This record gives sequence, structure tokens and C-alpha cells, in this order.
Amino acid sequence: MNLEIDDTTKNLAKTEEPAMKPARSPVKLWLTVAVAAALIAVAVVAGLIPRWRQQTELGGVTRELAIATVTVVSPRPGQPASGLPLPAEIKPQVEAPIYARANGYLKRRLVDIGAHVEAGQLLAEIDAPELNQELERAQGQLAQAEAALGLSKLTAERWAGLVKTASVSEQDNAEKQADFRLKTASAESARAEVRRLKELESFTRITAPFAGIITARNIDVGDLIAAGTSKELFHLAQTRKLRVFVEVPQAMARSIRTGQTAEMTVPELPGRTFPPKVIRTAGVMASDSRTLLVELELDNPKEEILAGGYAQVRFTEAKMKAALTLPTNTILFRPEGPQVGIVQSDGKVELRTVKLGRDFGQTIEILAGVSPGDRVIVNPSDSLATGAAVSVAQADKMEKNQ
Repeated sequence: MNLEIDDTTKNLAKTEEPAMKPARSPVKLWLTVAVAAALIAVAVVAGLIPRWRQQTELGGVTRELAIATVTVVSPRPGQPASGLPLPAEIKPQVEAPIYARANGYLKRRLVDIGAHVEAGQLLAEIDAPELNQELERAQGQLAQAEAALGLSKLTAERWAGLVKTASVSEQDNAEKQADFRLKTASAESARAEVRRLKELESFTRITAPFAGIITARNIDVGDLIAAGTSKELFHLAQTRKLRVFVEVPQAMARSIRTGQTAEMTVPELPGRTFPPKVIRTAGVMASDSRTLLVELELDNPKEEILAGGYAQVRFTEAKMKAALTLPTNTILFRPEGPQVGIVQSDGKVELRTVKLGRDFGQTIEILAGVSPGDRVIVNPSDSLATGAAVSVAQADKMEKNQ
């Protein structure tokens, strides 16, 4: 019986087992679908990520290429104007052209160019025969006037005594007194003429008005001399003391004071400096050059510095602030005036108008418009405009070297 029950049980089990399998199939199906979907999603994501990265990188590169890359430099203090040599002109302390005041012929010439003369020294003599004859005639007329004056004086005195005794009339006495005054005036006029001619005769002796050196001689013995013409006989210059003239730029003019000592160098005397002193200034700026004319004085006892030459002067005692400088290739010349491109902290450009100073070739002074902390674009393009976005590459090499 037991065996039959067991067989029956086994048969029932075998009969029921196939009936339970259909209940498990939907779960496996969903799992399979889910796994397949996941694999498909992974495959899709794996394929899209590289493309997304490529597109992102391409967009970044495009944006970077759209933004110009610029090199910047900051303004730096230039060399103070007080330390810069300024061109100067050397002139004698005193110089004068010497002309003739008497007509005649040159009788003697006693000096030539390069001769050192003292004040009052005779330089030349003029032979003036016509002037001598005029003087002789004037002296004769003076003698006649004095003789007539003497006779008139005696007559006037005699008639003055006779009128007291009523021997002559008052009218006759008045006439004699008037004649005496007339003769006195005539004699005085003759004396004045003689003095004038004697003064002219003294001009036949040409003398030096001051001590100095003869720098020009334009006459020789026998030359016809005409008074009042523009022909210069001699040129005399005093060179033991020199005057030095410098045109100082406007930016430096206010730092120049009377009594300041400067340093002067002369090209033909290398390695040597001379100490001229400021004695006066023009007091106003020249309208054509915007410079101040400054006069300095320099002792030249050995006359080793030649007047009329060129020199360079440094005003070492003039204290002034050095202006900022920028490379010349940072300047944009626009109708509004010279401008520079400034990179702001947000990477945007600001075009700023500047005032230029001295041009040193590779650099140029900026008198107004920039500050030491500004980042100025080097080699800006003509299309650069305010508000443009730029990226800064590196500092200018010139700035690094400085």
C-alpha cells in the first residue's frame, strides 16, 4: 500500500511540475528586457559622451579664437628731464661790431683777427683831408667871431657908461647891448662847430671800446671809408667770460631758478665738464617752441671754450617728477588724437586719449591719460574699439628687461 501511495504521490508531483513553470516566465522576461534596455542605454551614453565632449571643446576653441589675444605693458617712469642734456649755444660775454664815423681813406691798420686788445687801444687810423679842411675853416670863423665879440663887448661897455651921463640915448645903448649879445651867440655857435669837427676828427682814430679779441677784420690800408654805411671795420668780442643760452622745455621751466649751477659739456673737449650758473631767464615761454630761454654765465680765463660753438647743458639742481613712458608701438593715432588701449580687470578694452611728450625713439613720454598700474596693449589693431573683449597673453619683453 505504501509503495502505491508513493508512486501515486510521485506521479502527482510530476503532473503538477509542468503546471508551475508558466508562472516564472514573465519575471525572466522583464529582467531580460531591463538588462537589454540598460545595455542599450549604456551604449547610447557611451556613444554620445565623446561627441558631447568634442562639441564642448569645439565651442570653447571657437570662443577662444573669437577673443583676440594681446600683449600688454605698463607705463614706467622715464628719465627725469633734469638729467637730460639740452642743446646750448655759447656766445661771448660782450661783442660789438665797429663802424666808421668819419669819411676818408684807411691810413693805418694796427690789428688783425685773433689779436687781443685792451680798452682804448688804437686799432686803425683814417686819413680825412676834407674833415681837416672843415675844421680849419671852422677855427677861422671862430677867430672872426671872437674878434667881433671883443669889439662888441668894448662898445657895449662904453655905451653903457655914456648912457649914465646922458651922452647917448637909451635907444643907441640898447642897440649896442643887443649887438653884443648877438656877437656872443655867434661866437658860441662857432665854438660848437669847432668842437663838433674835433669830435669827428677824433673818430679818425678807431679804438677798442672794451678789452677783447678781434674776431673779424674787413678793411685794409687804402680802402675808402664812408661813415654811416653798413660796412663793418672790425668785430670785437670779449671771450674770457661766456654766455650760454639754453631753451628749456615747458615741463622743466618751473624748476629753473636764478643762481642754479648746471653741468656743461663740449663735444671737442670729451670727458670734461664746466659749471655755468643761471643768471637770468626770459620769464615767458616762446610761443613757437613752448620753451623758456635761460641764460647762464661761465668763466673762460684760458679761452679754451670757443664762443659761437655748440654745447650740452644738464640742470642737475632742477628737481622734477619724471613723466611716464610707453613704447611707441602702443600709440594709436586717431582723429580724436593719440590714444592707447587699456585692458580693464574684466578683460574689456578702454580706448583712452593721452597727451604726448618727448619722443625718445623706442619710447615716448605720456604727460596725461595713463597711470603706472594700467595694462596698455602693445601693437593694437586699427579696428580696436572700446568694450572689445581680449585676453592677455604675456607682459611685453621690453617691460621685463626694464
